[in-house]
Amino acid sequence: MMDVLTLSRLQFAITSMFHFIFVPLTLGLSVLVAMMETRYVMTGNEMYKRMTKFWGKLFLINFALGVVTGITMEFQFGMNWAEYSRYVGDIFGAPLAIEATVAFFMESVFIGVWAFGWDKVGKRFHAVSIWLVALATNLSGLWILLANGWMQHPVGYVLRNGRAEMVDFMALITNPFGLLKFGHQIVSGYTVAGFFVMGISAYHLLKARNREFFKASFGMAAVFALAASIMVGVIGDFHAADVAKTQPAKFAAMEAVWNSCNNAPMHLIAFPDEKNECNLVTALPVPGLLSFLAFHDTNAQIRGITSFPKDERPPVLPVFLSFRLMVGLGTLFILLSAAALFLSKNGLLEKYPLFLKLLVLCIPLPYIANQLGWIVSEVGRQPWIVYGIMKTSDAVSKSLELSQVIGSLLGFTLLYGLLGFVDIYLLAKFARKGPEETHVGASNAFRN
Repeated sequence: MMDVLTLSRLQFAITSMFHFIFVPLTLGLSVLVAMMETRYVMTGNEMYKRMTKFWGKLFLINFALGVVTGITMEFQFGMNWAEYSRYVGDIFGAPLAIEATVAFFMESVFIGVWAFGWDKVGKRFHAVSIWLVALATNLSGLWILLANGWMQHPVGYVLRNGRAEMVDFMALITNPFGLLKFGHQIVSGYTVAGFFVMGISAYHLLKARNREFFKASFGMAAVFALAASIMVGVIGDFHAADVAKTQPAKFAAMEAVWNSCNNAPMHLIAFPDEKNECNLVTALPVPGLLSFLAFHDTNAQIRGITSFPKDERPPVLPVFLSFRLMVGLGTLFILLSAAALFLSKNGLLEKYPLFLKLLVLCIPLPYIANQLGWIVSEVGRQPWIVYGIMKTSDAVSKSLELSQVIGSLLGFTLLYGLLGFVDIYLLAKFARKGPEETHVGASNAFRN
């Protein structure tokens, strides 16, 4: 049944997942563009200047759409989740306020300097400005993910006067859950950017356009993507181990472990059956591996889903499938980026057109992997909005009427659908044109 709670959750899921289409590329492409401009400053090679302007134009388009879609996110806490805001606003509001007043302010100032400062400020200062944009973008992610990390693993608070009140700000900003989540997300964004640049470069190499330009772009992106995708796996392993300690119900759902056991095996093939509280299929077990990955001890106990009350269990099937698909895609990214780097370094890219076509088709896959990661994180936390403190059902606005949520849901869906069309159209248009259209400078990114 569609009630206020269900529709509010659906609306937040739609708006947040749509907003997160733009965030990973912004995180990664800002750094890649800064690296390109640094090479230009250090070598004086005009090709790197053209690279900076071309990829910088795509960055600006993505950044602009990301800002627009992000504005509605915080409004929803007041509109749909007033009880949540009242209960934990003392804590949750602090990192969001710092993000807006420090990181986003710095980002906005220096992106203006960079976009409109070509040939108006010195080359070195211009390059510094894009590095500051990249720094601010990543700092923005840090504060938002620390806020989310507190929701996942609340620390540094007391329950007083019917509210959660902060008593230790340092505990919040050093929360291991939040820091690991930040690290995992940042390198995931770098992976998105690496495959984005490789895919577009592969498209132009298949068309035999600006070959040297796109070979150089491809080579930089391949190194970036390989390093990032390896780090995704490394940090993800530490993050999963932290989840096993702090959110054992989520971890059990991720691995479809129904009954508590020591020396828990990892089944390489499994499929959960929530109705009967078991797995329909289990095959290829690796003894003790799950216990080792979670606690670095093959004899450690993994709590099963049935050890938790039914009203405190997350939905198992979407969490399990999302986690398995995410891990599978992450492994694929390592293999593809390693192959891309090998072919690029040995001048063999154009001899393997099928591989180039594959990379073009793979552009959406890192985006999908990011969305799957958020499904694991947020759906796996349910039924809690703040883990162990406040349930999602208690957080929705009490005065909200069903018709109001339906109206805002339809409005946001239509608006975001339009913005999505505009984003894809602009990115595709300028990506296909190639660097010939960028000689007028990044400040003219929206005039063509």
